[in-house]
Amino acid sequence: MARSTPASKAPKVTAPRLSPVRLDELRDDPSPDFQSGERYDGVRYSRASADGLELAGTDFAECEFQGVSFNETQLRGAGFRDCILAEVYAPVFMAARSTLRDVEIGNPRWGSAELYESGWQSVRIDGGKLDYVNLRGSKLTDVQISDCIINELDLGSCAATRVALKNCTIGTLDVAGARLNNFDIRGTDFRAISGLESLAGLVIDDYQLGLLAPLMASHLGVVVA
Repeated sequence: MARSTPASKAPKVTAPRLSPVRLDELRDDPSPDFQSGERYDGVRYSRASADGLELAGTDFAECEFQGVSFNETQLRGAGFRDCILAEVYAPVFMAARSTLRDVEIGNPRWGSAELYESGWQSVRIDGGKLDYVNLRGSKLTDVQISDCIINELDLGSCAATRVALKNCTIGTLDVAGARLNNFDIRGTDFRAISGLESLAGLVIDDYQLGLLAPLMASHLGVVVA
């Protein structure tokens, strides 16, 4: 009599480890005079504009941004630590090689977001609409993006650990050359995925498996007749 083998247990999925951002006793700055390379601590900015400024290498710690516009602001190499960014607006968002640690972003409105080779740790994005997000070559650790519409999310060659996309709508997701570990997209709708050879570490649901099946078959040269 053949012996039945026990069903294998599904591997445990580790969720992002997010640290809540708590800001106390902030001082308001109604007309900020931002300067490149400076450090700003414990400040609240409301409905301010930094459009077109050169702020490369600027550091923000324990700051809150409410409705601030960063259109074409040069934030290359800038740092945000223990910050809240709510309804930040930028048709062109330029923050390549920036660092975000313990940051909450609410309802952003970004067009083209150049964030390549950045470092994100404990970052949460809730809501918002983003056109093109370029995170190529970035290191993402403990990141959660929820209820967000993204036309194109480029994660090529990035290292992503404990990342969750929850209830998002994504046009194209590019993970070519990426290293994924506990990258959870269950419940997120997508139209296309690029980089099928780099899907190891991706967590999907049964419905998404059905969407991926024809793409994988085409990638592997499998003919379904």
